[in-house]
Formats: sequence, structure tokens, C-alpha cells
Amino acid sequence: MPRPTSPSTPDAGKVRDIPLSTVTADALAAVGLRPRGRTRPPGPYRRLFARPGALAFTAANLAARLPMGMFSVSAVVMIAGTRGSYALAGAVTATGLAATAVVAPGIARLVDRYGQARVAVPATLLAALGSLALVLCVRYGAPSWTLFAAYAATASTPNTGGMSRARWAHLLKDDAGALHTANSLEQAVDELCFMLGPVLAAFLCGTFFPQAGTLVAVTLLVTGVLAFAAQRSTEPPAHGSASAPGPAPLRAPGMPALLAVCLALGAVFGATEVVTLAYADEQGHRAAAGAVLGLQAAGSCVAGLVYGRLRLTGSPERRYPWCVAAMTALLLLPALAASGTGSLVVLAGALLAAGMATAPTMITNMALVQRRTPPGRLNEGMTLAVTALLGGIACGSAAGGWTVEHTSPSTGYAVPVVAAATALLVSVGARVLGRGRGA
Repeated sequence: MPRPTSPSTPDAGKVRDIPLSTVTADALAAVGLRPRGRTRPPGPYRRLFARPGALAFTAANLAARLPMGMFSVSAVVMIAGTRGSYALAGAVTATGLAATAVVAPGIARLVDRYGQARVAVPATLLAALGSLALVLCVRYGAPSWTLFAAYAATASTPNTGGMSRARWAHLLKDDAGALHTANSLEQAVDELCFMLGPVLAAFLCGTFFPQAGTLVAVTLLVTGVLAFAAQRSTEPPAHGSASAPGPAPLRAPGMPALLAVCLALGAVFGATEVVTLAYADEQGHRAAAGAVLGLQAAGSCVAGLVYGRLRLTGSPERRYPWCVAAMTALLLLPALAASGTGSLVVLAGALLAAGMATAPTMITNMALVQRRTPPGRLNEGMTLAVTALLGGIACGSAAGGWTVEHTSPSTGYAVPVVAAATALLVSVGARVLGRGRGA
């Protein structure tokens, strides 16, 4: 028989019914300990990949995205090595960049309208044919104009990073914390690809033959996109032309300012790359330039993964100017290292530190792009952001090259600082105007 309780202690039965294991676990948790045999809750990234299909489409997208850091380097090495002209190689890759800026938003619009698989696969095959045509034109000495035409065809390459982010946005639309982690992961993957891609391309072209980098990149791109498109269970639904209400992403409230910041941030990346190459060459360590730039990408990659584990409070609109401000401040370090020490090792450490502000800035940027893009046009909105970044990279490369040629490589590090300061002014101005309008 159960033991009767005293009338003066009406809750005694409830207290007695609490299992001892629960009391012990709570007591241990209160002092920061964990009972033996109890496992730690899975981290945010493990919870992310526990969702059905998440690991499969992420792995496939990684294979498809790695070539994005390989194509331009492979093309430059291939063309310059066979035609003996870096000017021609640079002009061909610049033409491809310009074509991408024109074509990519249209491809993204079709992806939103008809679905990722139906559009990405034929667009990728067309881009692959363009790359293979470039290899054949270079190999058999075709006229120079054919190189421009062939490389321009690669502009149909779909924005694989944007498609992956769109899948996360579809899967995690009701979980803002998990979506923040997913966006952080995607930014880390971007940095990883742009860190490893050029190194892999240079290794293949230098170790085997000049066309090896392009051929491997095409193989990875086609294989990755086909595998990505095959993951239909996680694909966002196609919206069709009549299911995308609201203004075009370019005219959505707040988007012009975001794209202006993307343009300035792209100038930071383009100028830093050119100036670092020139600085390493001036120091007599041209071969080390890739490793030095890789450290900057590594810093951003690590920072992105750490940032994704944070549980942030407040809105992205409030965080954004602070992220850009931190990036501007840290970019002063490479400028000071180059002008004050003349040491490539010190510069490498400064770039590593500066890179740690890149990922939080870009993660917050993409989160705001997702918020402000009209429903049903997410791929188009994110592709516009990427297009602005590419345009900024081209402008930054030109400005950095001009500064290096007319002044010195150490002075050239002022260009990314000015570009970041411009991004800061735009972000702060947009925030002030938004508050004034009650946004």
C-alpha cells in the first residue's frame, strides 16, 4: 500500500514521485557538470545535417561550387602559357565576368520560375561546352576572338551557392536560428572554395598540362550540379511567372543600398588580391602570394563557422553596420604591416586577422538580402548580390592595379580600406534613413 501523506504536506506525494535521476541531473547541471553516460546535446551544425537530404545536397553543391575558384586562374594560365600574353588572358576573363553580370540574374530568374533542376542542368551543360570550346580554341591556335566567344558562353553557369542558400531558406523558414547557422555554413563553404580552387587550378596546370585545370573544373561542375539537381526532396517549389508578386528584387525596399555595399565589398576583395600579388612579387616571393591570400580566406572560413554557432540577439539591420565597421578597422592592419614592416610574414598574419571580419559581414548581408527579396524570387535576389560583388571585384582589381603601378604595393593597401569605408558609409546611411522612415 502507498504510504499516506500528512495533511500538512499536501505536495509531498508530488515531490516523492519525482525520479531521483531527474533531481540528480538537475543538481549536476546547476553546477555545470553532466552525469556519466548522458550525452551532450548535438551542436547547431549536427542538428542542421540531421535534416533529411541536407548532407546530400550540401556535398553535391560543394563539388559544383569548387570550380568557381578554378575557372579564371585556369583560363589565365592556359591562355598566357600558350599565347604568351597576360593581357589577352586578362581581357578574356574580364569579358566572361562582364557576360556573367548580364546573364546571371536572368538564369536565376528562370530558376525561381521553373525550378532548380529544370534550369540548372541545361545552363550548366551550356557553360561546360563553352569551357571545352575554350580548351580546343587554345589548343589548336584558333583566332583570338574565338577565345572571347567561348569564355562568354560560360556565363550561363548557375549560381550554385545561391541555389544552396535557397534550399536552406525553404527548409528552415520557421527556424531563424538554424537559418543563421546555415547561412554561416554557406559563407564558410564559399571561402573554402575560393581558398582551395586557385591552388588546385595552379597545381593541375603546372603539374600536368595547361588545360588540366579547366578540364577538371568542368568535370567537377557538371558532376556536382547533376548530383545536386537529383536531390529533389529538398528542392524549393517552382513559383511560375504568376506566383512571384511584388517588385523586382532590384527595386525592393532596402535592396539598392545592400547591392551598393556588395559592390564596395567586392572592390575590397579585388583590390586586396591584386595588391597582395604585387607586394609578394616586390618582396621576391611571388610563389608565396597564393598562400598569403589563402590565409585571409582561411580566417574568414573559421570566423564564419564560429559565427554560425552564436545565438545572436537583435536584428541583422542593427548588426550590419557594426560588422562593416569591424571589417574596415581590421583592414587597416595589412596597410600598416605593409608600410611599417616590409615583412611578408607579418602581412600574412594581418590578412589572416582581417579575413575574420569578412564572413560575419557577408553572412549578415545575405540574411538581409533574403529578408528583402520578394517571395518567389530568392535566387534572383541573391544572384544580384553576387553580381554586385563580381562587379566590385573587377573595379577593385583595376583600382588596385593602377595604384600599385603608379605608387607602390604598400600604398595599394589603402584601396581596400577606402572601399570598406565607403561600404560603411552606405550601410550607416541606409540604416539612418530606414529608421527615419520607420523601417
